[in-house]
Amino acid sequence: MLLKRLDTYIIKKFLGTYVFSIALILSIAVVFDINEKLDKFMSYNAPLRAIIFDYYLNFVPYFANLFSALFVFISVIFFTSNLAGNSEFIAMLASGTSFKRIMRPYMISAAIIAVFNFALSAFIIPPSNQAMQNFLQTYVKKRPQTEAQLDIQFEVEKDVIVYISRFENAENTGYRFSLEKFDGKQLKSRLTASTIKYDSGNVWTVRNYMIRNFDGMRENIIKGEINAPLDTTIQMDLSDMKSSEGLSTEMTSPQLKRYIDKQRRRGIGNLSEFEIEYHRRFARSLAAFILTAIGLSLASQKRKGGMGLHLGIGLGLSFSYILFDTVSSTFAVNGEMNVILAVWLPNLVYSLIAIVLYRNAPK
Repeated sequence: MLLKRLDTYIIKKFLGTYVFSIALILSIAVVFDINEKLDKFMSYNAPLRAIIFDYYLNFVPYFANLFSALFVFISVIFFTSNLAGNSEFIAMLASGTSFKRIMRPYMISAAIIAVFNFALSAFIIPPSNQAMQNFLQTYVKKRPQTEAQLDIQFEVEKDVIVYISRFENAENTGYRFSLEKFDGKQLKSRLTASTIKYDSGNVWTVRNYMIRNFDGMRENIIKGEINAPLDTTIQMDLSDMKSSEGLSTEMTSPQLKRYIDKQRRRGIGNLSEFEIEYHRRFARSLAAFILTAIGLSLASQKRKGGMGLHLGIGLGLSFSYILFDTVSSTFAVNGEMNVILAVWLPNLVYSLIAIVLYRNAPK
């Protein structure tokens, strides 16, 4: 598909306005953030290199992606209203160019933004989130990290169940450990230990242990001495002991998919937070097409209120989309709505709005 002068003109206008508006809001956000956190930076002697490269270099892509949907809408409405106000849109239609044909460069621009946003959310922002949170933990928030996880239970492999009453993250040590192996519904063996300590890979060291093997009505007991630890291989690692709070935003999309599949196999029930994050990255990227279509259909008509009216309607629709997305995700996290429906419902509703506005746009 060859791009014509009309295509390049609209694409340059669209992407130029989008980049300028995002850069403007990010500049303002950085200035306000520096003003808010400057005392903390100075109090904890945060190095300038860490402030720039560990914090703000990761701050910028996070907020660029966060504000993207809003500024796609604003950009389309802003420059399309200018085209309509200067009668350029009327001239395009009068020359025999259909509205559908004018829409093509808009969709090309939306595709570029959608790919850019998906690359950010799926691959770039997750590791940068981790670096940014580490910086905030060290130099700004100074919150004590969660030292222990309580009542950890999951299936490490088929018919093998692990339970740890308390796991100390600082020491990589768990207390009141048990490992049960089943054959169908029948318990075949049970390993209990007062402590279990992580060694390396999938190797763990248990102390003060007892192994009970069951063979029908017969039972064989192996008891370890207090000072005679046992090294054993268990299909789990330290990542399984971490708190899941905020973990979903620090995983790339392939990591997130593998984590969800792994936890499902282990019988972990509530994975809503991770499933929402995984599907939301796709839904928000595709929203660029929907919001572009709505913005174009609204702003292509020359109205009495001019650009102000278009911007007002656009901002209202943008914020209602963000609110809708947040509310539906909250319902999914609480188990009151299917995750996939919750994540994709805003896109479905606004797709219908886009279709209605497109049908009423000047042809």
